[in-house]
Amino acid sequence: MAARKTLYLGTFVHSKSLAELEFLHDGAVFVNESGAIVAIEESCDEAKAKKEIFSRLGWAETDVDIVRAKNGQFFFPGFIDTHIHASQYPNAGIFGQSTLLDWLNTYTFPLEASLADPAKARRVYSRVVRRTLAHGTTCAAYYATIDAASTNLLADLCFAAGQRALIGRVCMDQLSPDYYRDASPEAVMAATRQTIDHIRAVDPQMEIVRPIITPRFAPACSIDLMRQLANLANEQNLPIQTHISENVNEIALVKSLFPPSATGAAPSEDNGQDATSYAAVYDAAGLLTERTILAHAVHLTEGEARLVARRGAKVSHCPCSNSALGSGAARVRWFLDRGIGCSLGSDVSGGYSPSVLEAARAAVLVSRHVAQGAAAAGRAAQEEADRQKLSVKEVLYLATRGGAEAVGLAPKVGGFEVGMEWDAQLVGLCAVGEDGEVEGTENGGGGDDGNVDVFGWESWPDRIAKWVYTGDDRNTKKVWVKGRLVHERK
Repeated sequence: MAARKTLYLGTFVHSKSLAELEFLHDGAVFVNESGAIVAIEESCDEAKAKKEIFSRLGWAETDVDIVRAKNGQFFFPGFIDTHIHASQYPNAGIFGQSTLLDWLNTYTFPLEASLADPAKARRVYSRVVRRTLAHGTTCAAYYATIDAASTNLLADLCFAAGQRALIGRVCMDQLSPDYYRDASPEAVMAATRQTIDHIRAVDPQMEIVRPIITPRFAPACSIDLMRQLANLANEQNLPIQTHISENVNEIALVKSLFPPSATGAAPSEDNGQDATSYAAVYDAAGLLTERTILAHAVHLTEGEARLVARRGAKVSHCPCSNSALGSGAARVRWFLDRGIGCSLGSDVSGGYSPSVLEAARAAVLVSRHVAQGAAAAGRAAQEEADRQKLSVKEVLYLATRGGAEAVGLAPKVGGFEVGMEWDAQLVGLCAVGEDGEVEGTENGGGGDDGNVDVFGWESWPDRIAKWVYTGDDRNTKKVWVKGRLVHERK
């Protein structure tokens, strides 16, 4: 919790909708001790705030800290990463020539298994939490490992650092190496309940850390295990995260492992008339709910999309990972047109970067390939194909409000509105002076503001576009979660 009331002054930028970024210049945001936004004022400087607004709020000047955005700086909501494997962080950028299934056996399972060593787990998890915070990630949906103790450690570290997190103990009882597999569904349930109990003991109100039920993906889980996990999620009203339709070979594997006789599913309107589809398998197990985050969804069929939309499950789009592993190009506009909520995931370490900003720019680029492919293949006229292209405004919505919807935190976070909580980042761009040099630290410069040079004549939408396309963690100056300062770039 924030120790004191805080007045934030400067320019505020946030998504109002997929189609609109709102800019509040010379504005003031008033945040109370609990980290909640209690007032937002336009054309409000420090003098006006003290003279008019403090008395209205019942605030005393001596009880208020003041944070001012300098020249070249603005406040933006914290990013929400809806799919990241904390346990894989040391492997970021290491995927060789692998496709998904080979990559898991060659790189991923050995690393994850090694984190049963508590010292190694602490080293890895401490770093990934610090690194994601430095990139402006105020909330992350983390996959840990099958080891309950190290999963609990991840929750402890996130809580101590102040990063909102959904912590998932990975569940898998088949088709994985003998050295890295749960012994039985009963063993899975016992260990998963252990992590749930631990997280609730750490944060009883679950305001910062929450458990999330995490069947790795269908090939690694028996139908019995998936049903027990679905029942547990329903019993305790918990979110669920898993993977779906990432890779064509994986989809074929699911069909071979889960014929209708194994799941009890029959062709129906609910499952798109295909009882063997990936989505139908999850639905038969009870895992498709409005609290479910489905990573990737690259190769969903029309029937699966209808099913996912009816169940209210959300998709985490992971463009960096899909590109790096050659899994394919997810069709985000196609998801949105069918009523499927969408957000962004870094998918470290299939994804090479822990930055949601990197995922946002990659989402824009991948959408252009989707559009080009549709036009070239004759699947759509050029005008319709061009609709597949995502804009800067849209990917920033996915990175904030879309993420909040996916993790069940809308409308608490993801924007700047009275009643929302102050999960935010202060972004600084290079303010270039008349001599071509970055202006001094008193104006928000100082030479370490990254690659984004602002000359002063750019419109604010253009400044934001420059940040999305060329920004990095050097632009993230400060980060707050629930009003608490959790990162400051020195």
